[in-house]
Amino acid sequence: MWDYSEKVKDHFFNPKNAGAVAGANAIGEVGSISCGDALRLTLKVNEESEVIEDAGFQTFGCGSAIASSSVLTEIIKGMTLDDALKVSNQDIANELDGLPPEKMHCSVMGREALQAAVANYRGEEWKDDHEEGALICKCFAIDAVMIEEMVWANKLRTVEDVTNFTKAGGGCAACHEDIEGILERVLKERGENFDPNAAPIEAVVMEKKPLTNLQRIKKIEEVLESLRPQLMADGGDVELVEVVDNTAYVNMTGACNGCQMAAMTIAGIQQRLMEVLGEFIRVIPASQMPKVAVAAGG
Repeated sequence: MWDYSEKVKDHFFNPKNAGAVAGANAIGEVGSISCGDALRLTLKVNEESEVIEDAGFQTFGCGSAIASSSVLTEIIKGMTLDDALKVSNQDIANELDGLPPEKMHCSVMGREALQAAVANYRGEEWKDDHEEGALICKCFAIDAVMIEEMVWANKLRTVEDVTNFTKAGGGCAACHEDIEGILERVLKERGENFDPNAAPIEAVVMEKKPLTNLQRIKKIEEVLESLRPQLMADGGDVELVEVVDNTAYVNMTGACNGCQMAAMTIAGIQQRLMEVLGEFIRVIPASQMPKVAVAAGG
């Protein structure tokens, strides 16, 4: 499991300013549910002073994404828009007493949502600086501009650093060579040499022991049990059917069975499991087990 500060835990279990702001006149939306994280930031801005009088968030994602969004709204309330735009992703992480390196991209998402909301208020079109042909990571739609900006701002040194801060390279890994090219160029401008074997920043000194399959199953069952009351309140339920390597097969029952939101519910369960286990795991409906087994056997 990742080591989370007490502030991260507090903002996750007791999020501040959750939900949309009534009468909001600034809205910023970033991320994608299909990529695992999405944030909608709403602001109520005083039209005379441009002071942010209220802020709210709606986040689909892991605990770190929720905590980052929550603390961001606390930071910017009472600020002018110009002052709020000076808030960096590192400021968000610092206010939480730090984030695990693997979760720094959550603070980046908050910063981008703020930029998008301010642009929306000012009638400007906010773009994440995508340029034709400049898309580096197709899995998570991350471009060269964002990667370079994060390398400069956070003194990143490795591909793993870039993945932790932006998600780029965390999918199929086809973009790793392009990411290394960006790192080599930026580090050269900083007067440093790129070392592909360098340790990532804030590397965890203590090596984590991998979970046994029995330990993994037990933790998965504990997480599902903690989520069941919320699902049951909506007339649904979930049960674990099987765990094979890094894949958990579940049955969604009751109102969750065939619900249009079932895919989002499963994605949310997957995010929570990854958060607790500290490793990648897929959550798939048990109905797909034979199909997966046949594909694996072929």
